[in-house]
Amino acid sequence: MSRLIHLNGLPGIGKSTLARRYAADHSGVLLCDIDVVRMMISDWQHTAEAAERSRIVGLAMATAYLGTGRDVVLPQLVADPGQLARFAGAADEAGAAYVHVMLTADADVVARRFRARAAASDDEWTAFATAHWDAAGGDEALIGWATRLDDLPATRLGSTDPDTTYAGLLALLTAG
Repeated sequence: MSRLIHLNGLPGIGKSTLARRYAADHSGVLLCDIDVVRMMISDWQHTAEAAERSRIVGLAMATAYLGTGRDVVLPQLVADPGQLARFAGAADEAGAAYVHVMLTADADVVARRFRARAAASDDEWTAFATAHWDAAGGDEALIGWATRLDDLPATRLGSTDPDTTYAGLLALLTAG
């Protein structure tokens, strides 16, 4: 049975890094990064609807690909239970399993990682995300979202160093 492997967690926790590594190591896995899809929409930075439209496209793409019998790994921050239900529904529609993995770390560690990523990167998405979180309250806003994520049903996986986190993901997926 194919799986929609949803890697969830705060910005800077390692979702995209982990997803890229998993896809690179597993032939035929689709890496469905909804943030990348969003950047394909014209005027994505200035259109509030771009976030919703990118999720619609990303979920349709994931559902279609799951229908081929192959896994999809999806790195995406989702804190709304209604949105999580959409992701689970996409997997169900394709006859696939939904595996929701919440990457966790101390909120102050995540804030430091987020700032380090912003300082080291010059890509358009990182600049946009950094400006978004800064406008929402900066590190305090990031830390505030941690409590929203704590209330969601998910398998928790500590995000320590990349190799340990990746080994934990493999173990979780093998056991499940």
